[in-house]
Amino acid sequence: MLLSEAWRSITANISTTFAAVVTVLIGMFLVGLLIGFGSYARSWSHKTKSELVVHVYFCTAGDPADRVQSADCQGADASQNQINTVARSLQENPLVGHVQFISKETALEREKKRNPEAYKLLPTNPLPDALTVRPKRGEQLDALAASLKPLPGGVGQVTFGRKTAHKILDVAHLIELIFTIAVGVLLIASTLLIGNTIRLSIFARRREIEVMKLVGASNWFIRGPFMLEGVITGLVGALLAVILLFVGKEALVSSIWFDDPGVHALAFPLTALIVLGLGLLLGAAGSGFTLRRFLRV
Repeated sequence: MLLSEAWRSITANISTTFAAVVTVLIGMFLVGLLIGFGSYARSWSHKTKSELVVHVYFCTAGDPADRVQSADCQGADASQNQINTVARSLQENPLVGHVQFISKETALEREKKRNPEAYKLLPTNPLPDALTVRPKRGEQLDALAASLKPLPGGVGQVTFGRKTAHKILDVAHLIELIFTIAVGVLLIASTLLIGNTIRLSIFARRREIEVMKLVGASNWFIRGPFMLEGVITGLVGALLAVILLFVGKEALVSSIWFDDPGVHALAFPLTALIVLGLGLLLGAAGSGFTLRRFLRV
C-alpha cells in the first residue's frame, strides 16, 4: 500500500518529481566530484607530510667549510659506536616512525648522479654519514627536531627545512579544512533544496493530509508514502549522478588525472555507494522534515 501510494503521488506530480530528481542529481553529482577531488587532495597532503624528514648529519673531518658543526666534533669523524647510539635512541623515540642510515659513500653516489659536474673533480668525499628520520606524523616534525637538542655526541648538524615544512603543513591543513567545510555546506544545501522541492508536492496535497489527520490517521500512516516518495526520488537522482560521474571519470578524469605514485582518490565503487546512500538519506530526511508542519492540524 505504501509503495502504491508513493507511486501514485510520483506519477500524479510529474513536474515536481522531475524537479526533485534533478535537484538530487545536481547535489549528489557535486558531492561525488567533491569526494573524488577532495580525497585526491587529501591523499596528496598525507603523502607530502609523510615525506617530511629530519636529517641528522654526523661529524666528519671532510665537511665543507660552510657546514656548521657542533663544538664537540673538533674536525673528526663520528665513531660507529656514536652513530649506533644515536640511531638506537631515535628508534626508541615515540615521535619517530622510521630511521634510515645513509653512509657517506651512498650520499656521494647520489650527489654524483644529481650533479656529476660538481662532484667529479673532488679528490675526497666531503659528505658525512647521516640518518634520515621520518616522524610518525608530519605535524611532529618540530618536536622531533627539538628532541635532538642539545646535539648528541658525534652529531654535527640537524636540519629539516623549517620554512618549507611549515608551508607544506599549512597547505595540507588548508586542503583538509576546505574539504570538510565544503562537504558539510553541500550536504546542508542539498537537504534544503530537496526539502523545498518535495514541499511543493506535499503542499499540493495539503487538504488530503488534513482530512486524513481529522479522520484519525496516525502521523506515520500519513508520513510513510511521502517518505517513500522521497527515498525513491533520492535513489533515482543519486543513481543518475553516479552514472554521470562514471561517464565523466572514464571520458575526462582518467585521461588528465595526475600520475603521482602513492596519491589516489577514493575508489569509485566506494564513492558510488556513498553517493547512493546520501541520496537515499537526503530524500527521506527532506520529505520527513518538510511533512512535519502539515501534520499539525
